[in-house]
Amino acid sequence: MEKIQIVKKCLKAAQDRQKSYVDKHCREMEYEVGDKVFLKVSPWKGILRFGKQGKLSPRYIGPYEIIERIEPLAYRLPLPVELPQIHDVFHVSMLRRYRSDPSHVIREPEVEISEELTYMEEPTEILDRSARKLRNKEIPMVKVRWTHHSPREATWEVEEHMREKYPYLFQ
Repeated sequence: MEKIQIVKKCLKAAQDRQKSYVDKHCREMEYEVGDKVFLKVSPWKGILRFGKQGKLSPRYIGPYEIIERIEPLAYRLPLPVELPQIHDVFHVSMLRRYRSDPSHVIREPEVEISEELTYMEEPTEILDRSARKLRNKEIPMVKVRWTHHSPREATWEVEEHMREKYPYLFQ
């Protein structure tokens, strides 16, 4: 019985310690009606993809002004007419605060967003070729420019994968 109490006490201490670590990095965001926020979008249907093609892609769209607070963690946003089938209430985890600064006005290229809050990245051209050398083989690589991105933001991709997915680039 005594050992069980010791184990429970140690387990509780470990849980409290882990909770304190998480709480340091986790903050509850609250917004007021009239605040401007960015809305999180996903490159592929509801899955935030960390693959190579998505690393330069915009993760948020907006800004949008909050028009109503539904619950402490849910807010209503006025969505554009291009997104008629998207519900206009979002959890706080889908929002990021917009801080306006007149000196940092940057014109973003238009990104076509589907009704599921997703968008497609397509390669537009191959800018360069190279070979990655491993111990006993070489992997052909191509430098690809993606839609909505400048040539400076081009990424190196495996040529074989690009030929399979986008054969029109190699014609």
